[in-house]
Amino acid sequence: MLTGHFVLSSGLHSDRFIQKFRIFEDPPTAEAVCGALAERLKDSRPQVVVAAAIGGVIPGYIVAKALGVRDIFIEKENGVPMLRRGFAIGPGERVAVVEDVMTTGKSTEEIIRVVREQSGEVVAIGAVVKRGRVELPITVTALLDLPLADFPPEECELCKRGVPLQDPGSRRSPSV
Repeated sequence: MLTGHFVLSSGLHSDRFIQKFRIFEDPPTAEAVCGALAERLKDSRPQVVVAAAIGGVIPGYIVAKALGVRDIFIEKENGVPMLRRGFAIGPGERVAVVEDVMTTGKSTEEIIRVVREQSGEVVAIGAVVKRGRVELPITVTALLDLPLADFPPEECELCKRGVPLQDPGSRRSPSV
């Protein structure tokens, strides 16, 4: 966990940032962490794991491998989340959505929308870290539930004090 003044992919600001790729850069650690998440999701009996590119690709793959199911991911094309590369979800197919670090649940909501458009059924949502207050139609199973404070830029005390803003994430926020 990094400390400072960060813009998150949601556009919110925080004094803490979870640098998940430090976990994912070490395959044995990534497999242990994501294997533990798979263990918590197995009772939902998914047939496919769906994650969001780019941050969810590695944990999605490892969870799918541990569960013995297919792994696909959502990408954005012209800002619209969608399945590409010939990926598809069959009608009624049981889907586990896997996230790396969840802050607001917005990307999970986008994945759920795509799954439902394909007539799939979301049976589980798993996250390595859930760092914020998230309200979704299905309970989130998180390995680490870390209720960190996040703020809209206009309410951020660090901005008001002139603390330099950092953007260490994989997506650029339009507010930076």
